[in-house]
Amino acid sequence: MKYLHAMVRVTDPDATIRFFELLGLKETRRMTSEKGRFTLIYLAAPSDEQAEVELTHNWDPEDYTGGRNFGHLAYRVDNIYETCQRLMDAGVTINRPPRDGFMAFVRTPDGISIELLQDGRLDPAEPWSSMANTGSW
Repeated sequence: MKYLHAMVRVTDPDATIRFFELLGLKETRRMTSEKGRFTLIYLAAPSDEQAEVELTHNWDPEDYTGGRNFGHLAYRVDNIYETCQRLMDAGVTINRPPRDGFMAFVRTPDGISIELLQDGRLDPAEPWSSMANTGSW
């Protein structure tokens, strides 16, 4: 058995791709089905192209609630503080700050929860260690 990808449904592919690019992922391939009225966009970290996230954009509008879109994706990062700062500088809310120097949560434009995990551990540091949670994660 081999892990292939995780799929999330998205309403605004461009906004979601921009979000994942902020994390460092790149588009690896794209498929469009006129008959099925959907587009599949695959993204992966440059150092881990085999582990993809599939963005499914159904052309007909639909509200995704109650797990229809997904739970969360997790990514290991080299420096959680730098990653969270880059996201915050781009207007992304840090829902669960990396107070412990290890774990943070953010959300995509479609509300998909993204868990960020530090490769190793960093010492707790301000402003992160005293930052409160925002919203749900």
